[in-house]
Amino acid sequence: MIAYAAPFEKYLNLADARLGTRALSVSDDWFADVNRLFQPHAAVWKEGVFDDNGKWMDGWESRRKRFEGYDHTVIRLGVPGTLKGVDIDTSWFTGNFPPSASLEACYLAEGDPTDSTPWVEVLAAVELQGNSHHYHAIAYDQPVSHLRFNIYPDGGVARLRVHGIPTVDWSCGGDAPMDLAAALNGGRALACSDQHYGHMSNLLNPGRGVNMGDGWETARRRTPGNDWVIIALGHPGTVEQVVVDTLHFKGNYPDSCSIQAAFVKGGTDSQIETQSLFWRELLPSQKLQMHQEHHFAEQLRDLGPITHLRLNVFPDGGVSRLRIIGRPAR
Repeated sequence: MIAYAAPFEKYLNLADARLGTRALSVSDDWFADVNRLFQPHAAVWKEGVFDDNGKWMDGWESRRKRFEGYDHTVIRLGVPGTLKGVDIDTSWFTGNFPPSASLEACYLAEGDPTDSTPWVEVLAAVELQGNSHHYHAIAYDQPVSHLRFNIYPDGGVARLRVHGIPTVDWSCGGDAPMDLAAALNGGRALACSDQHYGHMSNLLNPGRGVNMGDGWETARRRTPGNDWVIIALGHPGTVEQVVVDTLHFKGNYPDSCSIQAAFVKGGTDSQIETQSLFWRELLPSQKLQMHQEHHFAEQLRDLGPITHLRLNVFPDGGVSRLRIIGRPAR
Protein backbone atom coordinates (compact mmCIF):
# COMPACT_ATOMS: atom_id res chain seq x y z
CA MET A 1 0.00 0.00 0.00
CA ILE A 2 1.04 3.62 -0.52
CA ALA A 3 2.20 5.34 2.67
CA TYR A 4 0.40 8.65 3.19
CA ALA A 5 1.44 11.39 5.61
CA ALA A 6 -2.19 11.51 6.79
CA PRO A 7 -4.95 8.88 6.36
CA PHE A 8 -7.25 11.31 4.55
CA GLU A 9 -4.71 11.90 1.77
CA LYS A 10 -6.05 8.79 0.02
CA TYR A 11 -9.12 10.84 -0.88
CA LEU A 12 -9.36 13.23 -3.81
CA ASN A 13 -7.95 16.74 -3.42
CA LEU A 14 -11.14 18.70 -4.07
CA ALA A 15 -9.10 21.92 -4.24
CA ASP A 16 -7.02 20.82 -7.23
CA ALA A 17 -6.84 23.41 -10.02
CA ARG A 18 -7.15 20.61 -12.56
CA LEU A 19 -10.70 20.03 -11.32
CA GLY A 20 -11.59 23.68 -11.85
CA THR A 21 -10.96 25.02 -8.33
CA ARG A 22 -10.34 28.76 -8.25
CA ALA A 23 -10.47 31.74 -5.93
CA LEU A 24 -13.54 33.96 -6.34
CA SER A 25 -12.18 36.77 -4.19
CA VAL A 26 -9.18 37.56 -2.02
CA SER A 27 -8.50 40.33 0.48
CA ASP A 28 -4.91 40.73 -0.70
CA ASP A 29 -2.45 38.79 -2.85
CA TRP A 30 0.10 41.52 -3.49
CA PHE A 31 3.19 39.31 -3.43
CA ALA A 32 1.86 36.03 -4.85
CA ASP A 33 -1.30 35.07 -6.77
CA VAL A 34 -3.86 33.30 -4.60
CA ASN A 35 -4.64 30.74 -7.33
CA ARG A 36 -1.19 29.22 -6.91
CA LEU A 37 -2.66 27.58 -3.79
CA PHE A 38 -4.40 25.01 -5.96
CA GLN A 39 -1.58 23.86 -8.23
CA PRO A 40 -1.15 20.07 -8.14
CA HIS A 41 2.65 20.00 -8.11
CA ALA A 42 4.75 20.61 -5.03
CA ALA A 43 5.72 24.22 -4.39
CA VAL A 44 9.14 25.23 -5.74
CA TRP A 45 11.76 27.78 -4.75
CA LYS A 46 13.25 30.09 -7.38
CA GLU A 47 16.47 31.54 -6.07
CA GLY A 48 16.97 35.20 -6.89
CA VAL A 49 13.71 35.59 -8.85
CA PHE A 50 11.82 38.83 -8.21
CA ASP A 51 8.89 40.56 -9.90
CA ASP A 52 7.56 44.12 -9.64
CA ASN A 53 6.02 43.45 -6.22
CA GLY A 54 8.93 41.61 -4.59
CA LYS A 55 10.32 38.09 -4.23
CA TRP A 56 8.51 35.54 -6.42
CA MET A 57 6.88 32.89 -4.23
CA ASP A 58 5.05 29.74 -5.26
CA GLY A 59 1.85 30.21 -3.28
CA TRP A 60 -0.45 32.90 -1.96
CA GLU A 61 1.20 35.79 -0.13
CA SER A 62 -0.37 38.99 1.15
CA ARG A 63 1.29 42.22 2.26
CA ARG A 64 2.32 42.95 5.84
CA LYS A 65 -0.87 44.15 7.51
CA ARG A 66 -0.60 47.58 9.15
CA PHE A 67 -4.20 47.75 10.43
CA GLU A 68 -6.66 45.50 12.24
CA GLY A 69 -8.17 42.44 10.58
CA TYR A 70 -6.86 39.44 8.69
CA ASP A 71 -6.57 38.14 5.14
CA HIS A 72 -8.91 35.65 3.55
CA THR A 73 -9.98 34.16 0.25
CA VAL A 74 -13.27 32.66 -0.95
CA ILE A 75 -12.78 29.50 -3.01
CA ARG A 76 -15.07 27.61 -5.37
CA LEU A 77 -14.17 23.92 -5.32
CA GLY A 78 -13.89 22.22 -8.69
CA VAL A 79 -16.25 19.53 -7.44
CA PRO A 80 -18.50 19.65 -4.34
CA GLY A 81 -17.82 17.01 -1.75
CA THR A 82 -17.69 15.95 1.87
CA LEU A 83 -14.46 16.90 3.62
CA LYS A 84 -12.09 14.42 5.24
CA GLY A 85 -9.03 16.56 5.95
CA VAL A 86 -6.82 19.48 4.93
CA ASP A 87 -3.12 20.08 4.37
CA ILE A 88 -2.06 23.70 4.88
CA ASP A 89 1.37 23.74 3.29
CA THR A 90 3.80 26.60 4.03
CA SER A 91 6.73 25.19 2.03
CA TRP A 92 9.43 27.82 1.37
CA PHE A 93 7.65 30.40 3.54
CA THR A 94 10.02 30.86 6.47
CA GLY A 95 9.89 34.45 7.74
CA ASN A 96 6.60 35.31 6.07
CA PHE A 97 4.12 32.56 7.00
CA PRO A 98 0.88 33.28 8.92
CA PRO A 99 0.95 32.34 12.62
CA SER A 100 -2.47 30.67 12.27
CA ALA A 101 -5.29 29.83 9.87
CA SER A 102 -8.89 28.59 9.83
CA LEU A 103 -11.36 27.23 7.31
CA GLU A 104 -15.08 27.84 6.80
CA ALA A 105 -17.45 26.14 4.35
CA CYS A 106 -20.85 26.40 2.71
CA TYR A 107 -22.87 24.48 0.14
CA LEU A 108 -24.70 26.11 -2.74
CA ALA A 109 -26.41 24.00 -5.39
CA GLU A 110 -26.14 26.96 -7.77
CA GLY A 111 -24.24 30.22 -7.86
CA ASP A 112 -21.60 31.65 -5.53
CA PRO A 113 -21.70 33.05 -1.99
CA THR A 114 -23.05 36.51 -1.27
CA ASP A 115 -22.77 38.73 1.80
CA SER A 116 -25.80 36.94 3.26
CA THR A 117 -24.49 33.39 2.76
CA PRO A 118 -24.07 31.56 6.10
CA TRP A 119 -20.68 29.94 6.69
CA VAL A 120 -19.85 27.01 8.98
CA GLU A 121 -16.44 26.74 10.63
CA VAL A 122 -15.04 23.31 9.72
CA LEU A 123 -11.52 23.93 11.03
CA ALA A 124 -11.03 26.23 14.00
CA ALA A 125 -7.89 28.37 14.02
CA VAL A 126 -4.76 26.22 14.11
CA GLU A 127 -1.15 27.28 14.63
CA LEU A 128 1.18 27.23 11.65
CA GLN A 129 4.93 26.86 11.30
CA GLY A 130 7.17 27.91 8.45
CA ASN A 131 8.17 25.57 5.64
CA SER A 132 5.89 22.80 6.92
CA HIS A 133 2.85 20.68 6.14
CA HIS A 134 -0.05 20.98 8.58
CA TYR A 135 -2.41 18.01 8.41
CA HIS A 136 -5.80 18.29 10.10
CA ALA A 137 -8.70 15.84 9.88
CA ILE A 138 -12.13 17.41 9.39
CA ALA A 139 -15.27 15.91 10.90
CA TYR A 140 -18.02 17.51 8.83
CA ASP A 141 -20.36 15.20 6.93
CA GLN A 142 -22.31 17.76 4.90
CA PRO A 143 -21.51 18.52 1.25
CA VAL A 144 -19.33 21.58 0.63
CA SER A 145 -19.13 23.65 -2.57
CA HIS A 146 -17.19 26.72 -1.36
CA LEU A 147 -14.53 27.45 1.24
CA ARG A 148 -13.36 30.58 3.02
CA PHE A 149 -9.70 30.26 3.96
CA ASN A 150 -8.57 32.69 6.64
CA ILE A 151 -4.97 33.51 7.60
CA TYR A 152 -4.18 35.53 10.72
CA PRO A 153 -3.19 38.28 10.22
CA ASP A 154 -1.27 38.02 6.91
CA GLY A 155 1.54 36.14 5.19
CA GLY A 156 2.10 33.33 2.75
CA VAL A 157 0.83 29.77 2.20
CA ALA A 158 2.20 27.59 -0.58
CA ARG A 159 -0.64 25.10 -1.09
CA LEU A 160 -4.09 24.32 0.27
CA ARG A 161 -5.10 20.72 -0.27
CA VAL A 162 -8.62 19.76 0.76
CA HIS A 163 -9.20 16.02 0.65
CA GLY A 164 -12.67 14.54 0.48
CA ILE A 165 -15.25 12.52 -1.42
CA PRO A 166 -17.05 14.13 -4.39
CA THR A 167 -20.79 14.48 -3.97
CA VAL A 168 -22.47 12.76 -6.91
CA ASP A 169 -26.20 12.26 -7.43
CA TRP A 170 -26.13 8.84 -9.05
CA SER A 171 -29.89 8.88 -9.58
CA CYS A 172 -29.90 11.84 -11.98
CA GLY A 173 -27.92 10.17 -14.75
CA GLY A 174 -30.62 7.71 -15.70
CA ASP A 175 -29.25 4.72 -17.57
CA ALA A 176 -26.68 6.65 -19.59
CA PRO A 177 -23.15 5.20 -19.56
CA MET A 178 -20.61 7.18 -17.54
CA ASP A 179 -17.03 6.92 -16.31
CA LEU A 180 -17.42 4.99 -13.07
CA ALA A 181 -13.75 5.45 -12.16
CA ALA A 182 -13.42 9.19 -12.81
CA ALA A 183 -12.08 11.23 -9.93
CA LEU A 184 -14.98 13.64 -10.40
CA ASN A 185 -17.33 10.71 -9.83
CA GLY A 186 -15.58 9.57 -6.67
CA GLY A 187 -13.16 7.05 -8.19
CA ARG A 188 -9.98 6.51 -6.14
CA ALA A 189 -6.61 4.91 -6.76
CA LEU A 190 -5.96 2.80 -3.66
CA ALA A 191 -2.64 1.04 -4.17
CA CYS A 192 0.00 0.29 -6.77
CA SER A 193 3.22 -1.62 -7.19
CA ASP A 194 5.25 1.50 -8.03
CA GLN A 195 4.72 5.15 -8.94
CA HIS A 196 8.28 6.35 -9.36
CA TYR A 197 7.60 8.93 -12.08
CA GLY A 198 3.87 9.65 -11.94
CA HIS A 199 1.24 9.30 -9.20
CA MET A 200 -1.42 6.63 -9.62
CA SER A 201 -4.27 9.08 -8.98
CA ASN A 202 -3.42 10.89 -12.25
CA LEU A 203 -5.08 8.01 -14.11
CA LEU A 204 -8.51 9.22 -13.01
CA ASN A 205 -8.13 12.96 -13.64
CA PRO A 206 -10.45 14.74 -16.10
CA GLY A 207 -9.35 15.39 -19.66
CA ARG A 208 -6.33 13.91 -21.38
CA GLY A 209 -2.87 14.15 -19.86
CA VAL A 210 -0.88 17.31 -20.53
CA ASN A 211 2.52 15.52 -20.50
CA MET A 212 4.21 12.37 -19.21
CA GLY A 213 4.21 13.74 -15.68
CA ASP A 214 0.41 13.87 -15.76
CA GLY A 215 0.01 10.09 -15.80
CA TRP A 216 0.97 6.99 -13.84
CA GLU A 217 4.47 5.74 -14.65
CA THR A 218 6.57 3.11 -12.92
CA ALA A 219 10.33 2.68 -12.76
CA ARG A 220 11.99 0.25 -15.18
CA ARG A 221 11.40 -3.24 -13.81
CA ARG A 222 14.60 -5.27 -13.41
CA THR A 223 12.98 -8.26 -11.71
CA PRO A 224 10.33 -10.77 -12.84
CA GLY A 225 6.68 -9.79 -12.61
CA ASN A 226 4.59 -6.82 -13.65
CA ASP A 227 3.30 -3.52 -12.30
CA TRP A 228 -0.29 -2.87 -11.25
CA VAL A 229 -2.69 -0.33 -9.77
CA ILE A 230 -5.95 -0.90 -7.86
CA ILE A 231 -8.93 1.41 -8.40
CA ALA A 232 -12.12 1.80 -6.35
CA LEU A 233 -15.04 2.89 -8.50
CA GLY A 234 -17.10 5.86 -7.40
CA HIS A 235 -20.21 3.66 -7.50
CA PRO A 236 -20.82 -0.04 -8.21
CA GLY A 237 -21.65 -0.67 -11.84
CA THR A 238 -21.45 -2.87 -14.89
CA VAL A 239 -18.65 -2.13 -17.35
CA GLU A 240 -19.34 -1.67 -21.06
CA GLN A 241 -16.09 -0.14 -22.28
CA VAL A 242 -12.54 0.38 -21.04
CA VAL A 243 -10.24 3.11 -22.36
CA VAL A 244 -6.49 2.82 -21.73
CA ASP A 245 -4.73 5.98 -22.89
CA THR A 246 -0.94 6.00 -23.36
CA LEU A 247 -0.82 9.63 -24.53
CA HIS A 248 2.75 11.07 -24.32
CA PHE A 249 4.22 7.67 -23.48
CA LYS A 250 6.25 6.75 -26.55
CA GLY A 251 9.40 4.93 -25.51
CA ASN A 252 8.05 3.91 -22.12
CA TYR A 253 4.51 2.59 -22.61
CA PRO A 254 3.60 -0.92 -21.35
CA ASP A 255 3.81 -3.76 -23.85
CA SER A 256 0.37 -5.02 -22.80
CA CYS A 257 -2.28 -4.78 -20.10
CA SER A 258 -5.08 -6.73 -18.47
CA ILE A 259 -7.77 -5.94 -15.90
CA GLN A 260 -9.14 -7.96 -13.01
CA ALA A 261 -12.27 -6.90 -11.13
CA ALA A 262 -14.60 -7.79 -8.28
CA PHE A 263 -17.60 -6.70 -6.23
CA VAL A 264 -15.98 -6.17 -2.85
CA LYS A 265 -18.19 -6.44 0.21
CA GLY A 266 -16.86 -5.14 3.50
CA GLY A 267 -13.27 -4.92 4.64
CA THR A 268 -10.92 -1.97 4.48
CA ASP A 269 -8.73 -0.42 1.80
CA SER A 270 -5.63 -1.96 3.40
CA GLN A 271 -6.90 -5.47 2.60
CA ILE A 272 -7.43 -4.79 -1.11
CA GLU A 273 -3.92 -5.59 -2.33
CA THR A 274 -4.01 -9.24 -1.26
CA GLN A 275 -7.63 -9.73 -2.30
CA SER A 276 -6.94 -8.47 -5.80
CA LEU A 277 -4.75 -11.47 -6.61
CA PHE A 278 -7.89 -13.62 -6.80
CA TRP A 279 -10.22 -11.30 -8.69
CA ARG A 280 -11.73 -12.49 -11.96
CA GLU A 281 -10.51 -11.29 -15.34
CA LEU A 282 -12.54 -8.46 -16.82
CA LEU A 283 -10.19 -7.71 -19.72
CA PRO A 284 -7.82 -10.43 -20.97
CA SER A 285 -4.30 -9.37 -21.93
CA GLN A 286 -4.26 -6.76 -24.73
CA LYS A 287 -1.33 -5.32 -26.67
CA LEU A 288 -0.76 -1.59 -26.29
CA GLN A 289 0.72 1.01 -28.60
CA MET A 290 2.50 4.24 -27.84
CA HIS A 291 0.81 7.63 -27.53
CA GLN A 292 -2.81 6.65 -28.21
CA GLU A 293 -6.19 5.72 -26.75
CA HIS A 294 -7.09 2.03 -26.76
CA HIS A 295 -10.81 1.23 -26.63
CA PHE A 296 -11.92 -2.21 -25.47
CA ALA A 297 -15.56 -3.32 -25.49
CA GLU A 298 -16.14 -6.66 -27.19
CA GLN A 299 -13.05 -8.00 -25.40
CA LEU A 300 -14.66 -7.49 -21.97
CA ARG A 301 -16.07 -10.37 -19.99
CA ASP A 302 -19.46 -10.02 -18.31
CA LEU A 303 -18.79 -10.05 -14.57
CA GLY A 304 -21.94 -8.21 -13.55
CA PRO A 305 -21.64 -5.23 -11.17
CA ILE A 306 -18.17 -4.50 -9.76
CA THR A 307 -16.78 -2.06 -7.18
CA HIS A 308 -13.00 -2.43 -7.67
CA LEU A 309 -10.54 -3.28 -10.42
CA ARG A 310 -6.85 -3.97 -10.86
CA LEU A 311 -5.07 -2.71 -13.97
CA ASN A 312 -2.03 -4.87 -14.71
CA VAL A 313 0.66 -3.53 -17.05
CA PHE A 314 3.36 -5.80 -18.50
CA PRO A 315 6.08 -5.49 -17.54
CA ASP A 316 6.17 -1.78 -16.58
CA GLY A 317 5.78 1.70 -18.06
CA GLY A 318 3.37 4.59 -18.19
CA VAL A 319 -0.36 5.06 -18.73
CA SER A 320 -1.91 8.51 -18.95
CA ARG A 321 -5.60 7.83 -18.27
CA LEU A 322 -7.91 4.93 -17.48
CA ARG A 323 -11.63 5.24 -18.22
CA ILE A 324 -14.16 2.66 -17.04
CA ILE A 325 -17.35 3.37 -18.94
CA GLY A 326 -20.44 1.67 -17.60
CA ARG A 327 -23.85 1.97 -15.97
CA PRO A 328 -24.32 2.47 -12.22
CA ALA A 329 -25.90 -0.44 -10.41
CA ARG A 330 -29.28 0.40 -8.87
